Amino acid sequence: MSIFCDISGVVGDVASLILPRTCLACGRVLLENESSICLACRYNMPLTNFARHKDNPVKLLFENVLPVEAASAMFWFVGGTEWQRIVHNFKYYGRWLFAQKMGEWLGEELQESGDFDGIDLIVPVPLHYRRRLARGYNQSEQLALGVGRKMGVKCDFRSVRRCSYNESQTSKSRTERWENVEEIFEVRNAKKLRGRHLLLVDDVLTTGATISSCASAIVKACEGDVKISIASLSVSRRIMQER
Repeated sequence: MSIFCDISGVVGDVASLILPRTCLACGRVLLENESSICLACRYNMPLTNFARHKDNPVKLLFENVLPVEAASAMFWFVGGTEWQRIVHNFKYYGRWLFAQKMGEWLGEELQESGDFDGIDLIVPVPLHYRRRLARGYNQSEQLALGVGRKMGVKCDFRSVRRCSYNESQTSKSRTERWENVEEIFEVRNAKKLRGRHLLLVDDVLTTGATISSCASAIVKACEGDVKISIASLSVSRRIMQER
């Protein structure tokens, strides 16, 4: 865990020992056998089931952009619902341990699919150091740690970095999103990545612009001698119109 861990996350973990544990999706008090998300929310999670289908919409989103071995996302990101709340809890409110738990669920799904066999290294999409300092952690790193634990694969947090502090993608159009992430990543250790099969991990996939920019920087630095697969915890339904 980063030494810059947001104190709000620490306070939240201490508070959980005193206050009733509640579901991070619906807010209901958790039962003794429930953890983070109640069984009802877990059962009703809008899963995509993309990991069961090689040529799923996430994979097809990248087919004309860069070579991708496999790609998937676990559940649909639906704005204004508990599924958005799940992501925001670990992205903005210091619940980094919860991000690791969600990463384990994602990793289990990827492992069961069979399409992600042979991954050599997991690379989370980097945050710029200014945003990381403000937040206290990179949520994609925490997701990657969970994925790696389930898949038995190591994570690399150092070989790729975000070199430009770009504006938030949240309110931008598709074209603006792609322009906003041009050449914002650089590879610091291409030798470590060359010849390997990498799994890029991120929290939310909307247009694919950010993760495509990251993957393109890696492919260029490795002179094409690298395999790329992509896994996102959640995905916007906008990708159905992006294809």
